[in-house]
Amino acid sequence: MSPNRWAALALVHAVILITLLGWLVAETRPVAMPSLALAEGEKLRCVSYAPFHRPGQTPLSEAPDIPRQQIQDDLAALSEITGCVRLYSTEKGLHQVPQIARELGLKVLLGAWIGYEQAKNALDLERAVRLANAYPDTVRAIIVGNEVLLRRERTASEMRDLLKQTRSKSAVPVTYADVWEFWVKNSELAEHVDFLTVHILPFWEDDPVDIGRSLAHVAEVREKIGAAFPGKPILIGETGWPSAGLQRSTSLPSRVNQARYIREFVRQAHDSGWDYNLIEAIDQPWKRALEGTVGGYWGMLEAGALKPKFPLSGAFPERESIAAPLIGAGMGALILLLLASAPGLRGQIRQPTRLAALALTGATSGMIAVLHAEHALIAYASLTDWMALGAVALAAPTVCVLLTRWRGSPLTAADTAWQRLRNAGRRFDAIDLLSALRGFILFAAAIAALLLLITPRYRDFPSLLYLAPAAIYGVIGWLRGTDFSRAERICAALIAASALGRWLPEPANPQAILWLLTCLALSLPALFIHKRRARLFGSHI
Repeated sequence: MSPNRWAALALVHAVILITLLGWLVAETRPVAMPSLALAEGEKLRCVSYAPFHRPGQTPLSEAPDIPRQQIQDDLAALSEITGCVRLYSTEKGLHQVPQIARELGLKVLLGAWIGYEQAKNALDLERAVRLANAYPDTVRAIIVGNEVLLRRERTASEMRDLLKQTRSKSAVPVTYADVWEFWVKNSELAEHVDFLTVHILPFWEDDPVDIGRSLAHVAEVREKIGAAFPGKPILIGETGWPSAGLQRSTSLPSRVNQARYIREFVRQAHDSGWDYNLIEAIDQPWKRALEGTVGGYWGMLEAGALKPKFPLSGAFPERESIAAPLIGAGMGALILLLLASAPGLRGQIRQPTRLAALALTGATSGMIAVLHAEHALIAYASLTDWMALGAVALAAPTVCVLLTRWRGSPLTAADTAWQRLRNAGRRFDAIDLLSALRGFILFAAAIAALLLLITPRYRDFPSLLYLAPAAIYGVIGWLRGTDFSRAERICAALIAASALGRWLPEPANPQAILWLLTCLALSLPALFIHKRRARLFGSHI
């Protein structure tokens, strides 16, 4: 590859590296926000509690009940910050909560899970009534079902019958919990509950609400529900903000935004006399399988160790340190320079532009690798995730290593490269390996882009998986004549169309913008370069 083309590669990676570094530095700056100064003896009104926060724990498995000691330890920690916990079921050891809560002086909003399985519903509801009647001084109310109408697992008439049945047996108040729109749509249920339990989650609105106006949105909805059901007591049954995961429009999950929301909401709720329950007490990693990364990070305490994720007063940063990404950048640059100076390439290493390009490519890829590893630790929810996405992640460093052995010849079509590799025995050519890996990456990115377009609500933007190879193949594709197979061009078309379709509904979302740029860098050379070559050389690709 000529010096000018190495210079182009260096320039692209310098821009990416500087951009990433600027973003990381910004993340380490403390963000000022109002502090939450509770009066002496004042605590959070109520928080959602589930004990499934240790490795392997999930309510979706047939594993044994959560041990009493763990629940006792959890509730003891929570009793320092709140006077009440909300449950969603009485299964998996949660039937022990009322007795433990009584010992700790906590109140309980006792939930009975209502879903598709009627026999299971009846058992959970019967157990909830029995516990409530046994601990009426501890159980504030029975919540019959959680967002059942939203999930379309029961009809409004079926919920009405369950509520009537429960009220006839319960010694404590009875309610039903759902998002505010479904209370408005099913207002007839109000006469069958003692109070409304309304979920107001600005982040999850169909039109996501930015953190800057989230509190105003909650107040508007609270006022609207009050006007629609005059005289009926209202509990804001779920409200909160996630600390990690997919950005929805301008609504960004982050520790800083979570802290800001909790601080501002609690102060407003206490000043306004609102009854409320925060979602949630402790991060629930198992929810990632259902709701993506964001589902696992609504807790105010970290899973396992129960460490607070943010202080209730003072400024603090989103990121404590950028040491790990900087070490990754340094290691990446060093490794590529060492590989490039291996025997057989000493003549080329004297080219300053090639040296700069490899150093910057290694630094950028190393930094991205560390950032992706950080994301994987919080996002990957299963062995399948680690195997499938891990295979794609390994492609980026492999491409970088091969780049040190590449002498600048044009890449070939992926199918041709695969055929040559099969017939090559133990001798592999860098061009064929680079070409074959490009085909693999285009295929994987096409699947990712399609899934993100078709089911976008709970899928993260996988930009960090593809950014490093996109920056390399994008430059090579535009600045070197190269062949693309028909399959690669089809994948490229799917990538470009899907990324554009995913970006259009959220044009101001930085995560969507980065995904679009990454996908275009990967796909456009395959869509346009072959046409230029066909015109220039009269070839039929």
